[in-house]
Amino acid sequence: MSSLSGGYGFQGPSTQNNRIPKGYSYGQLNNYTPQQQQLSNQQFGYVGPESYLSKLAGGDQSQFAQSEAPALRQFSEMQGNIASRFSGMGSGARNSSGFQNTQNSAASNFSQQLQSQRMGYRNQAMQDLMSMSNRILGQKQYDQFLTEKSKPWWQEAATGLGQGLSQGASKLGLSSFFG
Repeated sequence: MSSLSGGYGFQGPSTQNNRIPKGYSYGQLNNYTPQQQQLSNQQFGYVGPESYLSKLAGGDQSQFAQSEAPALRQFSEMQGNIASRFSGMGSGARNSSGFQNTQNSAASNFSQQLQSQRMGYRNQAMQDLMSMSNRILGQKQYDQFLTEKSKPWWQEAATGLGQGLSQGASKLGLSSFFG
């Protein structure tokens, strides 16, 4: 399909954001093939407000859940190992301050690592969004142009007649009468 036909060719006048001088028509020519248009639309979906990247960059907690699930399982296992280690030390060891301190320290370290990882994901998502947005918005989908409107036949005839009379008068030396 040619880029000058169908829904991908000239668009009607769009004076919404453009000021068109009198005597001119506005037009735009789509630079994309239908496949390129489809890809462009798909790319906008990747950076839209409901996209994974946008939600991740915005700190949406649900977006972190999937990536954090393995770390949470490992932390639970680690807590179980700590409890087993203190249980092996004899009765009352799990009630000791040493056990509480070890559990608190592990939880604090885990929390800090998780927060650091979240911030890294968020920062990377923001950078990716900016990069993709700039790439998408930097593409020139349409060429816009103005064309001079053609004059009605009678106006063209009157202009031609006037020019003919002026030329004829100059040849006859009557230019001072029409000058």
